[in-house]
Amino acid sequence: MSNSSHGAQQSQTQAKLVLLGDMGAGKSSLVLRFVKGQFFEHQESTIGAAFMTQTVTVDDHVVKFEIWDTAGQERYHSLAPMYYRGAAAAIIVYDMQSQQSWQRAKSWVRELQRQGNANLVIALAGNKSDCKDMRKVSKEEAEAYAEEQKLSIFLETSAKSGECVNDLFYSIANKLPKQARATPQEGGRGGVVLDANAGQNRQKSQCC
Repeated sequence: MSNSSHGAQQSQTQAKLVLLGDMGAGKSSLVLRFVKGQFFEHQESTIGAAFMTQTVTVDDHVVKFEIWDTAGQERYHSLAPMYYRGAAAAIIVYDMQSQQSWQRAKSWVRELQRQGNANLVIALAGNKSDCKDMRKVSKEEAEAYAEEQKLSIFLETSAKSGECVNDLFYSIANKLPKQARATPQEGGRGGVVLDANAGQNRQKSQCC
């Protein structure tokens, strides 16, 4: 997985990552599990968007995620472009127990594809895999859809148990450095910034 090397200076990529999906799909829970290793049974709905950062190391390459967790309610939909514009990666989350959540995820895929950012890494996450006996969306259907739409990553996750949550973010990190080297942007401090709007939120610390 990740090995740290103290000899050579590690390269660093700063990547804006946005989570999109229907209300109740578990976006905030996934982020909280990844960043803080926590899970709350009754997670309050996000208002507007929440911001967190987390750093991972993959093959001696450091990726600093600047994570925007967007609200799932329809009334906040018009704000979404503000968060996914300039993003290096997006995680579209759906609740595998809900067909409505699945259909909403597909509409997010269509919306991101219309933006025309060919370098955007799109990951599809079927959340709440700890409730497999209540699933309404089969893994086979979701896998076939992800392949058909040429999505970068598809995983079934559980914010509650932690299943595949780290795998999801590490898989994204694995995709990003290659793109950073292929299409570098000036990032300062010898790093690469994969974010058209980088810098404006850099001074912010972690928040809930």
